[in-house]
Amino acid sequence: MKKIQNSYKKSGVNISVANKLVNHIAKISKKNVKKTDKSISLENIGAFGSLFDISKIKIKDPVIVSCTDGVGTKIDLANKFKKFDTIGIDLVAMCVNDLIVQGAKPLFFLDYIAVGKLNLNKTKKILKGILKGCKIANCKLIGGETAEMPGVYSKDKFDLAGFSVGLVSKKKILNKKKVKKDNLILAIPSSGIHSNGYSLVRSLIYKTKLTNQMKTELLKPTKIYTKEILQLASKKLINAAAHITGGGLVENIIRSVPDNLSVNIDLSKIKPQQIFKWLKSKKINDIEMLKTFNCGVGFCIIVDRKNLNKIKGYFKKDFVPYEIGYISENKKKLNLFNSIKW
Repeated sequence: MKKIQNSYKKSGVNISVANKLVNHIAKISKKNVKKTDKSISLENIGAFGSLFDISKIKIKDPVIVSCTDGVGTKIDLANKFKKFDTIGIDLVAMCVNDLIVQGAKPLFFLDYIAVGKLNLNKTKKILKGILKGCKIANCKLIGGETAEMPGVYSKDKFDLAGFSVGLVSKKKILNKKKVKKDNLILAIPSSGIHSNGYSLVRSLIYKTKLTNQMKTELLKPTKIYTKEILQLASKKLINAAAHITGGGLVENIIRSVPDNLSVNIDLSKIKPQQIFKWLKSKKINDIEMLKTFNCGVGFCIIVDRKNLNKIKGYFKKDFVPYEIGYISENKKKLNLFNSIKW
């Protein structure tokens, strides 16, 4: 009688494929870290923990800021459309865009990739996007984890999580205390849907034949605002900021305003891109749109009125901030008036 031999590989986990991925990560890490960059030790690749030397970073009274996030069910569309090279940008964006709300400079990033079955080609594309996102954000990918979990995830399914750390001087932290009456609220355009509301999107496109252009639009990566926001913060041109994510404009902007002041937003000034007009045509009411999607506003900054024109000069054409509201004293925390021009 033939004796049955059990093994890790037979249970669905292939260590040899995982080792190939580790070798690939080591190669791209060495390629993407400049020899002059002393903050990261390449000799540490494969160690149990990632090292980052902050001793040469010249920030007075440094405060560590950390953020973690994922990209939600946008992953399902990446799988559906078999496009994996941009979802990593989304992952980095969702983390670093939260860091800069407090004026922190992103230093490094770590990723967690969970898969049902490890596919080298697919995972390499995901990592390519993460590296590109880190490059845009001007931070370093210094570590991560890839877990093969058969039975928990089906063969082609995967999930992503990111973790980022930044530094900001204690005296330069952006917070709601700096917001004053008559400050302006500026909207910085999004690149599209970003990474929120995709459970609703998926329900709307179910059994719908999409064009390649629409698929591209739905997977357009989240805009990373690091460069522009940190430049403005260094010039003391921002009082507070808000990353417009889950909960939309309605729930995020009030998080950056003190309790004794109110947010007033003229919805008619918001400039939604075509993708939001298409979503609106699917019989979604305005409040649901505002709570679920960014509706064209990816980031908000609260500023002194006198700095408006100066601020605009820091942005490229498609992302120039524009006025959508103001801060006042009012019993009601959030005042929305007029309607979005869909």
